[in-house]
Amino acid sequence: MTPQKNNPLTEARHRLRELRALSTVSAPPSLLENVRTQLGPGDSYAVLQTPLGALLVAYNDIGISTIRLDTTPHDFERAFRLRFARPIRQVQALPPPLADAIQAHMRGEQAGELPFDLRSLKPFERAVLHKALEIPRGEVRPYAWIAREIGRPQAVRAVGTALGNNPVPLLIPCHRVVRSDYRIGDYIFGQALKRAVLDEEGAAPDILEELGRAGVRYLGDPSDGTFCLPTCAGMHRRNDPQLLKLHSEHEATNAGLAPCDACRPTLIT
Repeated sequence: MTPQKNNPLTEARHRLRELRALSTVSAPPSLLENVRTQLGPGDSYAVLQTPLGALLVAYNDIGISTIRLDTTPHDFERAFRLRFARPIRQVQALPPPLADAIQAHMRGEQAGELPFDLRSLKPFERAVLHKALEIPRGEVRPYAWIAREIGRPQAVRAVGTALGNNPVPLLIPCHRVVRSDYRIGDYIFGQALKRAVLDEEGAAPDILEELGRAGVRYLGDPSDGTFCLPTCAGMHRRNDPQLLKLHSEHEATNAGLAPCDACRPTLIT
C-alpha cells in the first residue's frame, strides 16, 4: 500500500505542540545572563535644554551613549538604531543627577567625571577620545599631539576620523582638537559652533588662527625657560612682550628653552 502523504493540518498541530512544550522550559540562568550581556542595557533618552539649544541625550546603566543638538526625536531615534543596533525609548527627563552633571560640565565647573558608554568604538577610537578628555577647558591641541600621545604618531588622519566618529561631542571635547597650523578644522555640529564654543571657553580661536597664519607653532617664556603650545595656561592671550613667538622646536631649543611639562609640545608637526 502506498503510504499516505502527511496531512498539512496534522503537521501544523504537531509543530504547535512542540513549540508549546518548548515554551514551558526555563532557560538556564547562565544563558539568560549571556543574552543580557550581548544585548547590553537598554538606552533611554530625553531632551535637555542648554545655552547651545536642545540637547538630546541617550544614556544607559553604563553611561552617556550619544548626544545630538537640535534634532527631532524621530531622527534621533532613527540615527541611534542605525548606529548602535539596539532599541531606545524616550523618557520625560534625564535623571536629575545626570542632568545637573551635564549642565555643570558645559559651564566648565568641576563636577567630577561624566560616565560614558563607548562600547561601540574600537580600542584606537577609545584611546583618542580618552586623550581628548585630558585637554583642559580653554586650551586646544593639534591632531598630531593626540596621535603622538597615544603612541601612534603616524596616525594623524586616523585620529581625525576617530574624533569625527565621537558619539558624545561637546562632552568629550573633540572641539578642542585643531589642525597643526591652528585652523580649527571640521566639527560634527559645524565650524561656526566649534568656533563659538572655543571662544566661550576662552581658547580665542581668532588669536590662534592669526598665530598659525604667521607660522607660529609655540610660545616661549624666558622667565621660566620653557616653551608651550599657544593655549597652554592661556599664554596666547597674555599681552606680554617677553613671550617669544617660535616657529619650530629647533628654534625653541636654540633659544635655550625646554618643553613644557604640562602641554608636552614637542614633535607635533
